[in-house]
Amino acid sequence: MPSYNRTFELSIHDVDLIEEALRARGRELCKMRRALSDDNPADLQSVSVIEADQRENEELLGCLHNQKIFYRPGAAPYVSG
Repeated sequence: MPSYNRTFELSIHDVDLIEEALRARGRELCKMRRALSDDNPADLQSVSVIEADQRENEELLGCLHNQKIFYRPGAAPYVSG
């Protein structure tokens, strides 16, 4: 039985492209959601599917964000701004 590859070799540029694609997908889902009306019962099923896709998209972006290591100097006290 095949198993999953648990190691990935992505560059920072690759991850940046993935994030940009997810953000573009999020914008498209937002446009689709705005085009549908909450008052129309025929649109309610589509609205719930789009909102589920938006939630999944945002969770994936959050996972990518949480795996980043942001620069913070270690030798001197860090002062933001």
